[in-house]
Amino acid sequence: MMFARRALLLGATAALTGCDRLARNDQFRRALFSAENFHKWAQRSLMARDALAQEFRPDQISPIFRANGTANPNTPAYKAIWRTGFADWRLRVDGMVARPLSLSLSQMHALPHREQITRHDCVEGWSAIGKWRGVPLRILLDAAGLRRDARYIVFHCADDMGGGRPYYESIDLVDAFHPQTILAFALNDRPLSVANGAPLRLRVERQLGYKQAKYLMQIEAVDSLDAIGRGKGGFWEDVAGYDWYAGI
Repeated sequence: MMFARRALLLGATAALTGCDRLARNDQFRRALFSAENFHKWAQRSLMARDALAQEFRPDQISPIFRANGTANPNTPAYKAIWRTGFADWRLRVDGMVARPLSLSLSQMHALPHREQITRHDCVEGWSAIGKWRGVPLRILLDAAGLRRDARYIVFHCADDMGGGRPYYESIDLVDAFHPQTILAFALNDRPLSVANGAPLRLRVERQLGYKQAKYLMQIEAVDSLDAIGRGKGGFWEDVAGYDWYAGI
């Protein structure tokens, strides 16, 4: 099942361009997202919870790492923090936590971090290998005192998708505490560009590209996704019927 899904991603969608065009293709959605629950069960059953996604050598890094989704939020609020070099940006960590956090970019840089060279697989049919550096998400969740009744971690973004509808994504605690799930601030040894999600983006390496939320502003711990967006766990899940679980 997992191999068939990856073959579909890298082959059958090559002629389609852009997540919005894929979102309007009913046949594509049915083929790609027809067995979410089985797929999640199979991946979680056949692989250890902390099994790592493949990591690559430095000489395998792609010469160009394309921007997935939005290349620039271009909102007044985002422009304001960009103009200061993100000096005024803060990442909020709140919701079902004992100690809410507000962290600057310099504070994020000072935290223990991880480097990993991994492959990004997009539903548009392309892949790219990049070297990411960032803070493991579990460090922030531990520092904030994640409550026992929290079940999901929601990522709220500066991107409004050009229509005033904020982009968001979410993962469960299995992926949140995975060793390769990081909040990345650098790509290929350089600070993130705007196109690739500056100042901070999520990397959850065992899932597809649309789960890798960019332009992070807030991380919220919740016990249910019902009251967020349209209740399906993410922007593309809400508006286009994408699977919430996009494991590969």
